[in-house]
Amino acid sequence: MSVARVTEISATSTKSFEDAVEQGVTRAAETLRNVRSAWIKEQQVRVEDGKIVGYQVNMMVTFVLE
Repeated sequence: MSVARVTEISATSTKSFEDAVEQGVTRAAETLRNVRSAWIKEQQVRVEDGKIVGYQVNMMVTFVLE
């Protein structure tokens, strides 16, 4: 039997949503053991002078407890 926990994290990137997800999962895996999945809850962009300057994702990361 395994027990999992879910935690919400936010990650940003100046490149893309995909890069923000990659950075978020990579960083979560540095701190949390047994990361199994991530569900993207929200996406948003930061706009300055009519141009996109940043991407943000809020995600739910699931990891299995030891």
